[in-house]
Amino acid sequence: MMQLVETAAEAHRAADGTLEASLFDYLLRLGDDSLILAQRLTEWCGQAPALEIDLSLANVGLDLLGQATLLLDLAGEVEGAGRDGDALAFQRDVLAFRNALIAEQPNGDFAQTIARHFLYSSFQLPLLEGLTRSADPRIAAVAGKAVKEVQYHNEFTAEWVIRLGDGTEESHRRMVEGLDWFWRFVEELFESDAVEQPLVEVGIAVDRASLRAGFDARVAEVLKAATIATPVYPRAVSGGRRGHHSEHLGHLLAVMQILPRTYPDARW
Repeated sequence: MMQLVETAAEAHRAADGTLEASLFDYLLRLGDDSLILAQRLTEWCGQAPALEIDLSLANVGLDLLGQATLLLDLAGEVEGAGRDGDALAFQRDVLAFRNALIAEQPNGDFAQTIARHFLYSSFQLPLLEGLTRSADPRIAAVAGKAVKEVQYHNEFTAEWVIRLGDGTEESHRRMVEGLDWFWRFVEELFESDAVEQPLVEVGIAVDRASLRAGFDARVAEVLKAATIATPVYPRAVSGGRRGHHSEHLGHLLAVMQILPRTYPDARW
């Protein structure tokens, strides 16, 4: 009997360890999405079409950076290896990042950047709304703060999708091209795998597939107002969650990480 008890206890500890590993990876996915998108938006500083837009994009980037800091700090806490959010952001190599591919793509023109962030925020908003009810109170607290920010991100980008889509012939064309470029990366946002499924089962994570109907409805609503047809792309592109990235992420990280890697002992 004692041997059976010990075996059961070992199995329980193993299950807990597996869940902790999944939670760490899940937090990296959430944090890396926000971190890499924030870095992309900083590239617009001083380059946006108007000062108001420059400030708006900078504020969205700051919101995402704040989310990334909280999520990656929590990931470091879960990992228990002495790494904080800064270490996870600046000391990991490209293959260790878990962001979706949509986040690392180049900005392109203004319409393309708006297209990306409208699509991403249309996914992120219901994701965060679901995470406010997470069984992990730490994740629920982060989501409760972030959901208000992302609601603004989605409204802001939706207004610009409509303004550009239903504007001039040139603005309409650019908005259509921006949406066409990023549509291939949408499917990855809703993929679930063996990392996330155990977390969904215990109520920590949100089932991504359950968010698709709301996403489709929101996108259809905005594109109709923008006089734009919903894009069709025959082949989805994925791999970012497994560390299979495009060449763009390496270039982005080279810029983002150069100072902390050059001066590892510096305190900002």
